[in-house]
Amino acid sequence: MRGEYKVPGGKLVAVDVETHSGSAGDVIASAAVSGDFFLEPDDALELIDAALVGRPTDASVADLARAVDAALATAPYDVALVGFDAEAVAIAVRRALGHATGWQDHVFEVVHEVAQTPAMHMALDQALAESVGRGDRGPTLRIWEWERPAVVIGSFQSLRNEVDAEGAERHGVTVVRRVSGGGAMFIEPGNTITYSLTVPASLVEGLSFERSYAFLDDWVLGALADVGVEATYQPLNDIASAKGKIGGAAQKRMADGTVLHHVTMSYDIDADKMVEVLRIGREKLSDKGTKSANKRVDPVRSQTGLPREDVIEAFKKHFEGRYRTVPGEVTAQERERAEELVRTKFDTPEWTARVP
Repeated sequence: MRGEYKVPGGKLVAVDVETHSGSAGDVIASAAVSGDFFLEPDDALELIDAALVGRPTDASVADLARAVDAALATAPYDVALVGFDAEAVAIAVRRALGHATGWQDHVFEVVHEVAQTPAMHMALDQALAESVGRGDRGPTLRIWEWERPAVVIGSFQSLRNEVDAEGAERHGVTVVRRVSGGGAMFIEPGNTITYSLTVPASLVEGLSFERSYAFLDDWVLGALADVGVEATYQPLNDIASAKGKIGGAAQKRMADGTVLHHVTMSYDIDADKMVEVLRIGREKLSDKGTKSANKRVDPVRSQTGLPREDVIEAFKKHFEGRYRTVPGEVTAQERERAEELVRTKFDTPEWTARVP
């Protein structure tokens, strides 16, 4: 059995394992780790392989990683792991044993439909996550189109502390609250690139929250490179370039383990309007001694010179070239569920102001 794990920003780790059933249960009988990583000295690879032998086949990522680290700590020499770590080895082992899946184990639906209201976008995120959790649809990449300007606040943010109500009303900005944490997003149709990636728990099995952000954002760094933007992942949830922040991610792990991961990027930005609507925008700027929000956010448009539609098509092409995909759409049942969620949750003052 073989498992692979590509470290975001790092190297590929692969492992071939064989198992054995005994009186104490199923254990790893042999393990052979390989990859394009760097390891010094060479002999340390034998220590890693040996550390995995005899471990229960249901051992967690944390248990397997501790075993590897402990074995390396006993070496009579210093060991250098470059481009990977013990946790990456453990994730590859879990995949080999069938406890976790990789990107290539799935067929992703790519959904890109007409513009929706802000509340409907929030509801579609939840409705599609429920469908993925039930197995009614495969993992899904959904590209958003915005019907109107909006501020989307995080699940735990204070409405009055984040949003200037008078500024929002003056500029015709609708305020909604999403199910994931994180900070507020200022949205204007045509100025924003937003997508959701909804995946089963198995794809991020064993990954810490921080590692899962980097793992799920890795493809879009490649997509940005395709349009001439050299971007990097900045913990915990930012995507940035040398010229400034490009966007941010937010994530929600549903009760059934399904992961909802969404990203908003600034294609262009009206920074003056943003700071009239978002209170936190002013605070962040004053804290950093910065006079203009343009110093903190560098939109995709300025770095590519491409129309927004072309950037989105390049993103879709990159994703479809990297993974197995099929065209997708929101089903009638999912649309009905989303409309219910708009009425009962996302378009209600009780939800939007649940943290006043």
